[in-house]
Amino acid sequence: MAAPVTPTVSSLLSALAMVDDRGVHAVQPGSDAVSFTSWREHIRDGAALAAALRARLDADRPPHVGVLLGNTPFFGTVLVAAAMSGIVPVGLNPTRRGAALQRDIAHADCQLVLADSDGIQDGISAVDVESADFAAELDAHRDATVEFRTADPDDLFMLLFTSGTSGDPKAVCCTHEKVAVPGVMLAQRFGLGPADTCYLSMPLFHSNAIMAGWAPAVAAGASIALRPRFSASQFMPDVRRFHATYANYVGKPLSYVLATPERVDDADNPLRVAYGNEGAPRDVVRFAQRFGVQVVDGFGSSEGGVAIARTPDTPDGALGPLLNGVTIVDVDTGAECAPGVIGELVNTEGPGQFRGYYNDPGADAERMRDGIYHSGDLAYRDENGFAYFAGRLGDWMRVDGENLGTAPIERILLRYPGITEVAVYPIPDPAVGDQVMAALVLPEGTAFDPAEFTAFLRRQSDLGPKQWPAVVRVAAALPRTETFKVLKRRLSAEGTACADPVFLIERP
Repeated sequence: MAAPVTPTVSSLLSALAMVDDRGVHAVQPGSDAVSFTSWREHIRDGAALAAALRARLDADRPPHVGVLLGNTPFFGTVLVAAAMSGIVPVGLNPTRRGAALQRDIAHADCQLVLADSDGIQDGISAVDVESADFAAELDAHRDATVEFRTADPDDLFMLLFTSGTSGDPKAVCCTHEKVAVPGVMLAQRFGLGPADTCYLSMPLFHSNAIMAGWAPAVAAGASIALRPRFSASQFMPDVRRFHATYANYVGKPLSYVLATPERVDDADNPLRVAYGNEGAPRDVVRFAQRFGVQVVDGFGSSEGGVAIARTPDTPDGALGPLLNGVTIVDVDTGAECAPGVIGELVNTEGPGQFRGYYNDPGADAERMRDGIYHSGDLAYRDENGFAYFAGRLGDWMRVDGENLGTAPIERILLRYPGITEVAVYPIPDPAVGDQVMAALVLPEGTAFDPAEFTAFLRRQSDLGPKQWPAVVRVAAALPRTETFKVLKRRLSAEGTACADPVFLIERP
């Protein structure tokens, strides 16, 4: 029996080249108008763009093209052009500004940058894709042949930067296999096909939107519905408008949608599946119940070295079982941790889907120490081998000689009645090393009562004395990246010297 052929982005898109009855729907930036482009037309646009970019690029340099775009059909056109020509798109975060953004552009060896009105910045040299001059340039290549290159699964398809919550973002190498295989897997797992529409509101410069949103739609031959930026108030109206059956998310969007006013017909919608990662366990359950949707929260990262999937017998709050060489080890010794002990998630069998960082051999070596993939994520396991997330390695706190992760404390604090969000992080304490500080977001108009909160803490039997928050900050909102990750570095740096009210909590 012949070995199965590994799909590539090129092979998946080529199957859509003659499709007229499906394609890309999009909410137009700055308005509520909607456009539609068939897959056939979208791919023809990609051929014209590929030809125009090839005419601009220096063949003796890496064919890297920075992408400073919102979630618009043109971003998809860039991905099609890449699959046709071997041009490598580089997803750039438009919230990065000035020298920080210029650093990312230079680090990824971008020959040029494509930008729309969301991405154009003073001091950043970019091609305005909305200009009349660029439209004329594309029109000159409208007769370009629609032909996909024969890509190898290991060929570089695009570069996607990490979120940069703990330092400068790193450019993750995403091969054709790394993008196409998750697309096929998710399309098959959720039964997606030509009759489906996949709703994408997460930023396309991030791995979640590419691998959990765009790629499954392409693999399924489905339609795509785009919103330029995520909007909690428009999420379900868009789902109904586009008859979306599948949506991806990363981080807190579920909680933001849940914070919108309830309607008697909330469950009357076409959405079948919401798939993502880093959703709070309580929000996963509440979203599924309120909207009548299957919510599947997986675990993974842009790098792809460790992946954990929930199984039907996975306990509430757990990531899933530890399989295929994925285990938890002591941060200092590398020894496997006993049940209940927090350590680092690693892949002892090698890199998994990690294909390295671009232009960063030091980061590669750190990630693959001793041939083991080190995720930088903290976790612990129960007696049955199910893993529970405990935070990032950078979130590690040492309180009175004991190492603590932040995620278990956050899960407990989320039980506090009415709380919207919480972030736990360390602040220095000369006596015990670190103090536990928590930033709480409460509903607008809700007053914080320290005595009531302290009484709540005392009732939590699974909250250890060293996990007890010593300081509470009551914030209107938490600082976040564009992909909804909380910037705990900023919270830790601000400590108690912040503009929000701060309360000292008496420890037991």
